[in-house]
Amino acid sequence: MALTNRYDFVLLFDVKDGNPNGDPDAGNLPRMDAETGLGLVTDVCLKRKVRNFVGLVKGEHPPFEIYVKEKAILNNQHKRAYVGIGKSELLEGDDKKRKGGDAVDEAKQWMCRNFFDVRTFGAVMSTGINCGQVRGPIQLTFARSIDPIVALEHSITRMAVATEAEAEKQGGDNRTMGRKFTVPYGLYAAHGFVSAFLAKQTGFDEGDLELFWQALTQMFEHDRSAARGEMSTRGLYVFKHDSELGNAPAHKLFELIQAKKNIEEPARDFADYTVTVDEANMPAGVSLLRKVE
Repeated sequence: MALTNRYDFVLLFDVKDGNPNGDPDAGNLPRMDAETGLGLVTDVCLKRKVRNFVGLVKGEHPPFEIYVKEKAILNNQHKRAYVGIGKSELLEGDDKKRKGGDAVDEAKQWMCRNFFDVRTFGAVMSTGINCGQVRGPIQLTFARSIDPIVALEHSITRMAVATEAEAEKQGGDNRTMGRKFTVPYGLYAAHGFVSAFLAKQTGFDEGDLELFWQALTQMFEHDRSAARGEMSTRGLYVFKHDSELGNAPAHKLFELIQAKKNIEEPARDFADYTVTVDEANMPAGVSLLRKVE
């Protein structure tokens, strides 16, 4: 069933003794706002976890295939679209980048029908074999921690080496040294938006939306690693508008959800925070759906 309502949402999640989103340009340090010390997690990182969850539970079968995934060759997926619409002859020739013509829109719709992340987040599919560009109905912001974070650096050792040459160089002592960065504790908030108008263009429907909510609530449970420590969704607050256009500005709704530290010491657990929801000032035409609390 097609979407007929606008949605805005707040996602709260935390990390304990882990690195939620390392920056490869900074030695994999946890991302941080240099001016405020607040921790950051990119929208790309969050979308990656949603994609991984959907791929896991749906088995990578249409209409829930994942377009952007590890080791994917995107132009091969574009080829599939032209084969799928019965116009593979347009792929012939050397100048594939400009091929497609009137079939580009058909190929774009084929991609939307078959790939969950294309019809959800959108994609630029005009590289090489042209399947057009899709603006997705769901957009996420960077997540930002409620309070400044501290990035701890740990020295670690491995009692093994990769090659015999390394072993000989160390004179029989096979220990190798390394570094690991963790955040002792951080509570993060991300904001998101769902457009019913854009959903109609991509075919994103109510079933896809429920799957997306499920992904946000459970994605960390299937994304465990030694580097990420303990990560959990702590709150998913969804504002449902009575109309497609919306009944209140998103920023006014986000202000109704407040998380504040309730101790003077540095926070080390979710219990060290209190989350309040100001439902008394909920605008007319908007209802709050608590998915996780």
